[in-house]
Amino acid sequence: MAGRYKVYSEYKATDSKWLDVIPSSWKYVALKHVLSTPVTDGPHSTPVFQDDGIPFVSAEAVSGGYINFDKIRGYISEEDYAVFSQKYRPQLHDIYMIKSGATTGITAIVETEKRFNIWSPLAVMRCKNNYNPYFLLNYLRSDSFQKSVQLSWSFGTQQNIGMNTLENLVVCYPPIEEQKKIAQFLDYETSKINTLIAKQEILIELLQEKRQAVISHAVTKGLNPDVPMKDSGVEWLGEVPEHWVIKRLKHISPKIGVGLVINPSTYTRDEGVYFIFGGDVKEFEFDLSGARRISKEDSDKLIPSRLNSGDLVSVRVGFPGTTAVVPDELEGANCASIVVIRKGNFNSSWLCTAMNSRIGKQQVELVAYGAAQKQFNIADAIEFRFPVPPLEEQSEIAVFVQEMLFKFKCLQDKVAKQIFLLKERKTALISAAVTGKIDVRDWSEH
Repeated sequence: MAGRYKVYSEYKATDSKWLDVIPSSWKYVALKHVLSTPVTDGPHSTPVFQDDGIPFVSAEAVSGGYINFDKIRGYISEEDYAVFSQKYRPQLHDIYMIKSGATTGITAIVETEKRFNIWSPLAVMRCKNNYNPYFLLNYLRSDSFQKSVQLSWSFGTQQNIGMNTLENLVVCYPPIEEQKKIAQFLDYETSKINTLIAKQEILIELLQEKRQAVISHAVTKGLNPDVPMKDSGVEWLGEVPEHWVIKRLKHISPKIGVGLVINPSTYTRDEGVYFIFGGDVKEFEFDLSGARRISKEDSDKLIPSRLNSGDLVSVRVGFPGTTAVVPDELEGANCASIVVIRKGNFNSSWLCTAMNSRIGKQQVELVAYGAAQKQFNIADAIEFRFPVPPLEEQSEIAVFVQEMLFKFKCLQDKVAKQIFLLKERKTALISAAVTGKIDVRDWSEH
């Protein structure tokens, strides 16, 4: 990092375990000494939410240095606002840090003078006049400070850092004008990096759309562009190859059932065969990193939910319709609360492709219900309709789609790596600037 930028001419050692050396003109103190008031938080009581009123912000709205008011917890009344404001009333350039939960350490700065209030998961910091709030925001995001947070938090039901602990962590800083210059430099440079990240994220979305289009075309039109077509007789499906047959799922698979539904948790064991739940099923594959287990004896007794190689399983609750083929290594495993489509006189990979295609997803969406978590019933699933090619053509489509999935995955992985490297560069740049590893006093946008 220092290779691209100047460094300070003279540094001094610190006696802080969080900082090694800082520029000689800089100071380092406990966080509380750069704040005008002690670290505080929002109310610990739960407000009564209403359809409109004054925005009430909690941890989910804090991300990337800013408050996303599209993700507020809800709205509170004037009366509740008046009560909560007795403890804390937001001001322009206050800084928030999430102090409990999985996102502990994430920060944001207040950039509005509109009225709102916050909940207890957020710690509040208000700078003294000789400390620039945007410099502090960036310092709190630096590697050195984030590591000090991680090594200082405690664990109860979830990770958290106490306000007294937080305000005693060490921060360093230069004179105020230098703080402002560093904040301006980081705003300019990180904005450029954020623009590049946004472009890469759009590219991933486009790749995902193209991937879905390729899959859907293969299972509805086939691989031969010159094949004669016919009207499928299904309005939302359109034309299909002339020699294909429209069938309902119940006429494709010899049996369609559902995994164990009644008290599946009572069968969970520390060892045994895999016990597959909906969260373990992804498009075309399984993620077994968090999979539970069931004893082989219990699995063998629970025949209706026992899985065989070549069966298909489809998520019923959460991300309904997401489907994968049971591989050889899951032969004899069991499952809970997911749809089981037994293998039959069809290519399992082809049917999996059809289930994960737009026509499969559209049919799931039409019958899905539930507000908190979407789900669908097996009675609806068995009526799903698909264009069915001959078995040999099913195999060709399955092979083609697998090849295309691999190509798209390679492209997406390449883009994801670029995003990772850009984010890593942004973090390194922030850390270098706010700890004096680089000297940007002479920096200019032009």
